[in-house]
Amino acid sequence: MAHEDCIFCKIIDGDIPSAKVYEDDKVYAFLDISQVTKGHTLVIPKEHTKNIYETPPETAKELFSRIPVIANAIRDAYQPLGINLLNNNEPVAEQSVFHLHVHLIPRYGDGDGYTPNWITHTEDYTSDDLQAVAKAINEQIKH
Repeated sequence: MAHEDCIFCKIIDGDIPSAKVYEDDKVYAFLDISQVTKGHTLVIPKEHTKNIYETPPETAKELFSRIPVIANAIRDAYQPLGINLLNNNEPVAEQSVFHLHVHLIPRYGDGDGYTPNWITHTEDYTSDDLQAVAKAINEQIKH
């Protein structure tokens, strides 16, 4: 179901133009207007869902099953050296459009425009700490 105030729903409905890369009955993919690198594509479910937390498993299945197809098409068209998949959820994670979307960002080498800001904290976690964190998460999974 489309949300009238959602820019991505408006793109799916054709109310806002886009550079369409792929479309079927469940998924729509289009070029990000910001183009971090050439071929930077957004892949979205046609069903409006705010983020990964609120996404039904079947919607996620449909969305993520298209990702390899689209990634391979980007690779075949532009021969990037690699590709980053990125999904932001909630403002603290830099989500700015509240319709689930996955960025496919082709990588062409150093200085291509994409710079992940990654700081590791390996020294802050012992093996026992990691096991405790894994257990806490696993206990929340509905088996």
